Amino acid sequence: MIEAGDIRERETWQRPAADTITLDEAQRHRRRMAMVSDGGIAFLLDLTEARLLREGDAIVLSDGRLVEVRAKPEPLVAVEARDAGHLLELAWQIGNRHLPCQIRDGRLLLRRDHVIEAMLKGLGAHLSEVEAPFDPIGGAYAGGHGHAHHA
Repeated sequence: MIEAGDIRERETWQRPAADTITLDEAQRHRRRMAMVSDGGIAFLLDLTEARLLREGDAIVLSDGRLVEVRAKPEPLVAVEARDAGHLLELAWQIGNRHLPCQIRDGRLLLRRDHVIEAMLKGLGAHLSEVEAPFDPIGGAYAGGHGHAHHA
C-alpha cells in the first residue's frame, strides 16, 4: 500500500495535485489511518503525531504525488452579532466552552448544538443554519494546526 507521512501546508506547495480527498472537520483530525482519495487512490496516512489537516493542505504520497485536502460541507450554525463588541463577547463564550469555532465574513461558525444555540440566543445572537466547510481556528497550543486530537 502507498504510504503518506508528510503534509505540505496550503501555501507551501504548487497545484495541480494528483487527486483530492474531501473530509469533514472531524475526519481531518488524523495521525494514522487508511484513506482513499476522491479519485480512488488508496493510501495509509502515517504521521508522526496527530494534526488537523486544513483545507488546501497536501498529503505527500510515498511515490511523490500530492493529494489535496478539501473540507467537506457540513451542518453548522452561523452566529451573527449586533456589533464587533457583541461578536467578541459571543466568541469569548464559545471559547470558554472550548468549542471549535471558525471566524469568517464577520460571523462565527460552529457545529450545531441546541444547548449552545439556546445560550447564544439568550445572549442576543442571531443564528442561522448553514451547510459549509468547517475549518476552525487552532487552539493556543496547536502550533497553527488546530487541536491536537488523536485518531
